[in-house]
Amino acid sequence: MPGDAFEHVRHTAGVTLPVRDYQTEFYGHLRSHEGVVWKLERAQHFHEPDVPSWTAMVNGDWDRAVALIRESRFAADLPPRAELRRLRVVETPLTPYMQWEIVLLAARTRAGERVRVLPAEYVRHLERGGPLPEMLILRGDLMYEVLYDEIGAHTGGRRITDPAVIEPCARIIADLYGRAEDVIAYHDREVAPLPPPEVSRIPS
Repeated sequence: MPGDAFEHVRHTAGVTLPVRDYQTEFYGHLRSHEGVVWKLERAQHFHEPDVPSWTAMVNGDWDRAVALIRESRFAADLPPRAELRRLRVVETPLTPYMQWEIVLLAARTRAGERVRVLPAEYVRHLERGGPLPEMLILRGDLMYEVLYDEIGAHTGGRRITDPAVIEPCARIIADLYGRAEDVIAYHDREVAPLPPPEVSRIPS
């Protein structure tokens, strides 16, 4: 069954890395990688206090949050030879975080990243054991489950190298990506008309 592919991610053996080690290792691979890198994002809130735009949004300064996104140079973050394809699953109504992140991802797409948005109902049949894991797949024998704590703060990553676990996930993500909508179109239709997010709805 398709949903079993993601259940296998939760239960397969892997090497858990703290944030600094994970980032060093992953970005080292990314700089030399050629071809597609798949990224799956499912959670509807992350805690990102190191991102000034996120902090402005949480503090209720939406104009500042958007201005900081517009000032960012996202093209400098892109890998030199890899193509990053990000599939962003969205619940509605949008959480404040998701409203902010869609603005961010639209800007990243204009800079060259390839981001698409998929409504959550398209993945519910895959979530019998819980929400889909946050994942980055570089090769058929290398992926990372990206780890977060209960408030959505990044805690590191888990390296998985079993092709029998990775390849089915990559196939499913590619199929879902093919059904998803370009984030810029989604932003312009669903997010641009919204008022600023309600700070009272942001998890502390």
